[in-house]
Amino acid sequence: MPLYEGLGGIGLINEKNITVVFDFGAAYTKAGFAGETGPRVIAKSEVICRETGKTVPVFQAKDDEELRHHLVDFIHKLYFRHLLVNPKDRRVVVVENLLGPSSVRNILAKVLFRHYEVLSVLFVPSHLVSLMTLGVTTGLVVDMGYQETTVVPVYENVPILYTWQALPLGGKAIHSSLNELLLDRALILGEDGKEQRLSAVKQKLSDKVLEDIKVRTCFVTTLERSGRVQSNKYDRSVEPPPPAPSVQYPMSGSSILTIPGTVREMATEVLFEMDEDLLTLPSMILNALRQCPIDTRQALAGNLVFIGGTASVKGMKHRILSEVQALVSSPPFMDLLKLNSFKVHQPPAKDNYVAWLGGAILGGTEAVVLRSLPRDQYILNDTVPDWCNLAYNSKDESDEKSV
Repeated sequence: MPLYEGLGGIGLINEKNITVVFDFGAAYTKAGFAGETGPRVIAKSEVICRETGKTVPVFQAKDDEELRHHLVDFIHKLYFRHLLVNPKDRRVVVVENLLGPSSVRNILAKVLFRHYEVLSVLFVPSHLVSLMTLGVTTGLVVDMGYQETTVVPVYENVPILYTWQALPLGGKAIHSSLNELLLDRALILGEDGKEQRLSAVKQKLSDKVLEDIKVRTCFVTTLERSGRVQSNKYDRSVEPPPPAPSVQYPMSGSSILTIPGTVREMATEVLFEMDEDLLTLPSMILNALRQCPIDTRQALAGNLVFIGGTASVKGMKHRILSEVQALVSSPPFMDLLKLNSFKVHQPPAKDNYVAWLGGAILGGTEAVVLRSLPRDQYILNDTVPDWCNLAYNSKDESDEKSV
C-alpha cells in the first residue's frame, strides 16, 4: 500500500459530509466543524483592504460591494489557512444574531453560494442554539459581545422577540473606558529610566494592547466596593475602599507600564453606569422579564445564560447577578416583578464560543439537511428567507382554505 493511502485515510471517513460552522463576530470569528467540542480557530475579524492595503475590520465597509470583497478574502483565509478543506459541496451553518442586519446576511449568502459554491447554508440564531449546549429549552440569554449586549428570552425553544433589549455596552465600551483611565492615571517607565504619565507619550493605545491589558489585569469589582467608590466621588467624607494592587505591564522595547489598581477595577464600571434613559446592563434583564408573559418569568429568571467574550471578564456574572437582585427589590421593579430567585447556568464551554458550540451541535443533526437553504433554490430565487420579512411569514391561500 502506498504511504499516502495509509495516511490519507486516517480520520477522513465521510469527510464530505462534515458541516462547517461559522460564528462571525465584530471582533472575533469562530470557525470549525459540526460535532466537535470547540472551534478549530478563533480568528480576529480583520482583513487586508484591497484598495488601501491596510488591515481593517471585516464588517467595516463603505458599501455592499466592499463588504463582499472583505467577506470573500476573509472566508478564503478561514477555509484554506485554518480549516484546510475545500468549501465546494459542503454544508455550512452560520450562527447569527437575531437582530443583525439583513443586508449582511444576504451578502454573506451570496459569497458562500456564488463564490465558494457551498451545498447549503443554514442560518441559526445565536440566542436559541446557545441553550442546546445545556440541554434546556427555556432561558434568558444575554449575549455580551464587542459592540453591544443583547438580551432575548427563549421559552420552550421559541424566542420572545418583542421583549428583546439591546445597549451599546460591550468590549468596545470597556476598551474606551480603559484607554481613558490609563492616559489619565497610568505611569510608563521609558528606556531612559525616566517615569512619566502615559498621556505624555501616547494619545491612544491600540485595540490589541487594550484587549491584552483587559484580559490579563482587569476585573469587575463587587457591588459594595463600587458603591463606596462612587460615593467618594461626590462626598469626600466617605472613605473609599483600599485599592487593588498595581501591576507592571511590559510595553514595546524595554518600556514598563504601571497600571494602578483603581484602573484595573474601574475599567468595567462603564457597563453599570445608567444612561440618560436610566438603563444599565442589569436593568435590561429586568425590563426583558417585565415584558414577558407573567407565567414565564419565574422559569426565565431561574435560567440565565451569559454568552460572549465580555461575559468572561473576571467577576462579571457575579456582579450582574448582585445588581439584578438589588434592583428587583427596589422601585419600580419591586411592584412590577415578584421575583426573588435568579440562577445562572454554567455552559460546557468558554463564554466566547458557547453560541458556536450550539451551532456545531445542531450541525451534527438531520436539521442541517431538512432546514438548510440549498444552493439550487438560492440560485433560482436569489433571496434568503428572513423571519422579519412578511413574504415568508404569511399564510398561503391554500393554507387558509384547509383551515
